[in-house]
Amino acid sequence: MSRIPVAQPVLGGNERKYVLDCIDTNWISSNGKYIGMFESTFAAFCGVKHAVAINNGTTALHLALVCLDLQPGDEVIIPTVTYIATANAVRYCGATPVLVDVCPDTMNIDPAAIEAKITPRTRGIIPVHLYGHPAEMDAVNEIAARHKLWVLEDAAEAHGAEVGGRRVGSLGTCATFSFFGNKIVTTGEGGMITTDDDELAAKLRLFRGQGMDPKRRYWFPVVGYNYRMTNIAAAIGLAQMERVNEALAERAQIARWYDEALAPLAGKVVLPKEKSWAKQVVWMYNIFLADGGEAKRDSVMRQLDEMGIETRPVFYPMHVMPPYAESTSYPVADEWAQRGINLPTFQGLTREDVQRIADALASLLAA
Repeated sequence: MSRIPVAQPVLGGNERKYVLDCIDTNWISSNGKYIGMFESTFAAFCGVKHAVAINNGTTALHLALVCLDLQPGDEVIIPTVTYIATANAVRYCGATPVLVDVCPDTMNIDPAAIEAKITPRTRGIIPVHLYGHPAEMDAVNEIAARHKLWVLEDAAEAHGAEVGGRRVGSLGTCATFSFFGNKIVTTGEGGMITTDDDELAAKLRLFRGQGMDPKRRYWFPVVGYNYRMTNIAAAIGLAQMERVNEALAERAQIARWYDEALAPLAGKVVLPKEKSWAKQVVWMYNIFLADGGEAKRDSVMRQLDEMGIETRPVFYPMHVMPPYAESTSYPVADEWAQRGINLPTFQGLTREDVQRIADALASLLAA
C-alpha cells in the first residue's frame, strides 16, 4: 500500500503563476509587489492593522522579542510543551525562558500556573496555540495586564484559530506565525508578525531590514537583522491565502473523519476536544494513548511506520531537553506528552486513508 506521510503541502492554486511572475519580472529577492500584498492579506485575515513578513517562524519570534526590548537577565514565561524555537528565541536575547505546566485537555499553557512564576525580572508571557487549539487568552491577558507584562502569541501552528470570535494574531501585544512546509499556510520557509501597535510595527520593519533608515538609504541607526522574506516566498503565501478558508474546511473534515473512525477506540486512546470558548484549527490531529508511557508510544509509532503510516511524537517538554533541563516536575506535561502522537494531517488525505490509519491503530492496540 502507498505510504501516508504525516504532512505535505498542497500547492493547488496560483502558486506557480505568481512565482513565474516573480521570475519573469526579475523580482525574486526581498523587494516586489507580492510582499506587501501578502502582508495586507494576512493582516486582514487576522483582523489587525499590521503584518510584517519574515523569513521564518523562529526569526519572527526573535525579531518580536528584540523589538519588545527583551534584555539579558530578563525572564519570559512560556509553556514547557512547545516547539523548541519558543525557548531558543528567548535565549537569543540573553534572557531566560521560565517554564510553566500545561492543561491536560489542550496541552496549552495553564493560566493557573503562571502567576507563581512571575518575578521582578519577568517581562512578558508567550502563550503557544499548540497544534491549532488556542490558549486561554482572556486569562493570560488579565494576568499580564495586572503585572504590566507584554503578551507575544506564538501562533505558528494555529492560522485561523479563534478565541471568542477573534482570531489568534490579534489577541496579544503581537503574534508570530510560521509558514514552514507542513503548516496550514506555507511559503516553504517563512513567518509573519502581526500587531495593532503602529510604533511596534515600524520598529519591526526597521530591524527586519538590517536597521536601515526608511527615509535615508544605507544609513543604519541601529544594529538590525536580515530577516526579510523574498518576493517568491510571498507570492506562494499570497496564493495560499486565496484558498485558506478551503484549507481550513478540508482539515476540519479530516478531523471529523478521525473522530468517527477512532470512536471505537474509546478507553484506549484520548481524542482531541475543542473548548467551548475556542475555535480550533486542525494543524495536527493528536491522540494520546490512555495508558503506558514513552516506550509504548514509540513502539506504536514504529509499528505504524512499518505499516506505511508516518507519525510524530507530541513535542518533548522543554524541561527534559538538555539546554533547558530542570529537576522540577511538571505533572501534566510529564504524563501527557510521553503518550501523545501526531497522526497524518494534510489536505488531500482521504476518508479511506483515515480509516486505514484507524484500523492500523486498532489492530496494534488490540494486540
